[in-house]
Amino acid sequence: MTLSVFLKIMLLAFLEPVLDQNLYYVGMKSTSATFASAIVNVLPAITFMMAIIFRLEKVNPKQMHSLAKIIGTVVTVSGAMVMTLYKGPIVDILWYSKGGSHHHHGPTADSADHEHWVRGTIMLISCLLGWSAFFIVQNKTLKEYPAELSLTSLVCFMGMVEGGVVALVMERHTGAWAIGFDSRLLAAAYSGIVCSGIAYYLQGIVNKVRGPVFVTAFSPLSTIITAVLGAIILSEQVHLGSLIGAIIIVFGLYSVVWGKSKDKTTSDMLTYHEGKAQELPVVDIKTSANVYNDNFETNGNSHIPQINSLQQEP
Repeated sequence: MTLSVFLKIMLLAFLEPVLDQNLYYVGMKSTSATFASAIVNVLPAITFMMAIIFRLEKVNPKQMHSLAKIIGTVVTVSGAMVMTLYKGPIVDILWYSKGGSHHHHGPTADSADHEHWVRGTIMLISCLLGWSAFFIVQNKTLKEYPAELSLTSLVCFMGMVEGGVVALVMERHTGAWAIGFDSRLLAAAYSGIVCSGIAYYLQGIVNKVRGPVFVTAFSPLSTIITAVLGAIILSEQVHLGSLIGAIIIVFGLYSVVWGKSKDKTTSDMLTYHEGKAQELPVVDIKTSANVYNDNFETNGNSHIPQINSLQQEP
């Protein structure tokens, strides 16, 4: 492992487990759960712009697949916003959603004063910037260190160390460190194993092959999955806005996936042609030797009479 890779791993551990999660929780506390869940859906758009800046994504407005990626990203974000912010009438398409409990979004915007709201918004935007930067740095790190599982283990370990240092500095109450065998332990274990370990590994595999834009394009699907699981497990009511937003998200994702697939095809074709252009011509040694001997015999024998005649002259 080189020093450059080690520093990138330190940066990855700081961006995702430490910076992203802490800023998100503090930002949600200062604003509202509804606003926090809505603004997170802007992640694909921010990642798309950062990928263009760091030249991980190429955009040509004259090409159809580039336009498909841009339009698909905008449509996906719009669908997630509709699904989060617009409720509409209740749609009883699931028998278990009838008479269910209402989804609680936490404190409303009126419960936080203006100063806290602005501070919370800044923290949430900083959280998204750090999250997007994580995927960018992860893509660059995998080019130097192409071992997804090992990279995930190192990032989680360094994140634990850095997060522990930050917690020791910020949290002075010893009661916060108490581990109880209840939902708190289950939430921490699930977050560490699934949301960090498994998620980082799978994201790294896809990020290495398709890039950060393709990975984050699927993040609004979490809103759809949450709504479906909430209706099935918690008997939450399904609203018309959720259905409309889900349909919009599906169309946007299809557009992004189609554009990325065309990018992959174009890149493979360019790589193939560049490889063919750099290939040296293959020559059969035996055939070349036979042709050389034939030419030598023909041309050489034609000069032998001239040499003999010159030798016979006085």
